[in-house]
Amino acid sequence: MTVKTDVDALTPPHSAFAVENPMKRDDPASVLEPQAGVPGEAPMVRFVGVTKRYGALTVLDELDLDIGRNEKVAIIGPSGSGKSTLLRVLMTLDPLTGGMIEVDGEPLTHMRKNGELVPASPKHLRRVRSKIGMVFQSFNLFPHMTALANTIEAPMQVLGLSRKEATERARDLLSLVGLEDKCNHYPSQLSGGQQQRVAIARALAMRPKVLLFDEVTSALDPELCGEVLNVIRRLGSEHNLTMLMVTHQMGFAREFADRVCFFSQGKIIEQGPPQQFFSAPQHERTQQFLRAVKEAV
Repeated sequence: MTVKTDVDALTPPHSAFAVENPMKRDDPASVLEPQAGVPGEAPMVRFVGVTKRYGALTVLDELDLDIGRNEKVAIIGPSGSGKSTLLRVLMTLDPLTGGMIEVDGEPLTHMRKNGELVPASPKHLRRVRSKIGMVFQSFNLFPHMTALANTIEAPMQVLGLSRKEATERARDLLSLVGLEDKCNHYPSQLSGGQQQRVAIARALAMRPKVLLFDEVTSALDPELCGEVLNVIRRLGSEHNLTMLMVTHQMGFAREFADRVCFFSQGKIIEQGPPQQFFSAPQHERTQQFLRAVKEAV
């Protein structure tokens, strides 16, 4: 029996990534000008006045954040603070209520038309979003496909690669994450850590410039967690990728990230280099959170 694979299940429908309210700025074009950082170079990711509401609940509150090229940013904070929502709106899995997002120097949620910024068309969204990959907490592998088949499906269907090209790429990536001997295994035959590593290989197969990790170790026991974190360490040291990681692993954030952002109530309360952030947090709410984490260990 042939099981039909719906690759679009990994791609949100138009209604999911429509912008609820266009960005409201006196001069929208001005937000696309490079700001602080490398002179003349726009950040890889820019959030400008990003707001996300669910009814009366504000999850992201007029957020402004720039992520540099090849920067590795750890996003921490209490549950419900907006961390995962930040990744979901960047991946266009959830629509914005207000504001805009820019990726690799061009708007993601908006596009230029007749000299103005307007909500992006589905075609524009697909093109810009192809620069982003995401690894989910729950793996999201196709259960009826092997590790290899899971990794080649999107490159063939979305990028138009031949089966031979996609297979060569997939084998290289599965080898990169230490699963070269598991290519023909199904998800049910793999441990949680191995499934998560397949998910990382699958995301990399699309050759993204930005890679998002949403609490990728939270469902794993400590030993399997270490397997996945070692793969992420290798990616960070050997590949030119911009990485945003929502995590509860404070030790890993301190070791791996270039910058740590602490979220609370939909805002960034404090951010900075890991050594400074963890050794001498300035904001009372950050201090309270880190004390609670330490006491829970």
